[in-house]
Amino acid sequence: MNPIETHQLSHRYGRTEAVHELSLAVPEGSVCALLGPNGAGKTTTIKLLMNLLRPGGGTATVLGVDSRRLGPRELAQIGYVSENQQLPVWMTVRQLLDYCRPFYPTWDVALEKRLLAQFELPADRKLKQLSRGQLMKAALLSSLAYRPKLLVLDEPFSGLDPVARDDFVRGLLEAAGEDGWTVLVSSHDIEEVERLADRVVLLDAGRLQLAEATDSLLGRFRRVEVSLPNPSPPSVAPVPPGWMALERGAGLVRFVDSRHEPLTMARDCREQFPAATVTASPMTLREIYLTLAHAGRNQPKGAAA
Repeated sequence: MNPIETHQLSHRYGRTEAVHELSLAVPEGSVCALLGPNGAGKTTTIKLLMNLLRPGGGTATVLGVDSRRLGPRELAQIGYVSENQQLPVWMTVRQLLDYCRPFYPTWDVALEKRLLAQFELPADRKLKQLSRGQLMKAALLSSLAYRPKLLVLDEPFSGLDPVARDDFVRGLLEAAGEDGWTVLVSSHDIEEVERLADRVVLLDAGRLQLAEATDSLLGRFRRVEVSLPNPSPPSVAPVPPGWMALERGAGLVRFVDSRHEPLTMARDCREQFPAATVTASPMTLREIYLTLAHAGRNQPKGAAA
C-alpha cells in the first residue's frame, strides 16, 4: 500500500483551477519532493491530503484511508509541519512537548530528548521568544517525537538561515532513516531537497509534469556542449526528441539532453554536427528543475515534461 495516492484529484478557488486531475503515488519509505513554481498547486495539494480542504473532484488516499475521513487513528501516525503553522506561542518549548505527548501513544521520550539537544532548543523559553529557525525546529520536534509513519512538510526551510536548515535536515534524515518513514516535502529550496529526496514530483499550474525517482531523473539529464569545426554549415536534420534549451552561437551549440543515452546521443550529434567535439556533463536537480520550468512556459498546459 502506498501511504499517499491521488486519483484525478482537483480543486478550484473560484475560477482558478489550483489542482487539475492529479494522479500520483508516493511509495512507502520514500522521501518525495514536491516541486513547482509559485502557484503550481503544491500547498493546495498538501491541504487536500491533510483534509484541510475538500476535493472538488477525484480522491486522495492517505495511509489507506480517504483523506476526507482521516480520524484520530490516522492523525496519530501523521506528522505535519507547515511554514504557516500556528503554534501556541505563549507556551514554552517544554510545555509544548508536555502538551503534545499524551495525544500520541507512540511518543518516544528518548528521541524527544535527543532532538531537543541536537536542535539546541531552549526548553524553558516561550515560543514567541524564539527565532523563526527555532520555531520550525520546535514544530519538527513535536512532529518527529512520536515516530509518525508519514511526515508531510510544506515549505519547512522558508526563511531559515543555512545553519538552521542544516540542523533541520540532519535531524529529519536521522530520525526518518531509523524507521523508514515516508516523507512528502514541498520546498523552493532545491539544494536542500536534493539532499533529502529519492523521488521528485513536479507540478505546474496544478498539473503533474513528472513523478520519478531522483536517481533516474539525474541519470537521464545531461548538459551538452558541441564545439563546431570552423566554418560549419547549419544542420538540416530534425532536432532529436529530448533535446531542450537549444542555443546556437559562433562555433558552439549548447542544449540539454533529457533522454540521455551515450550511444544514442553520440549518433545524433554525428548526424547534426559532423566532425564536432561533444562534451556531456551531469546536472544538479536545481538545473534540471529550471530547465523544465522554462520549457513549461513555452508548451501547452498539461503537456508532460
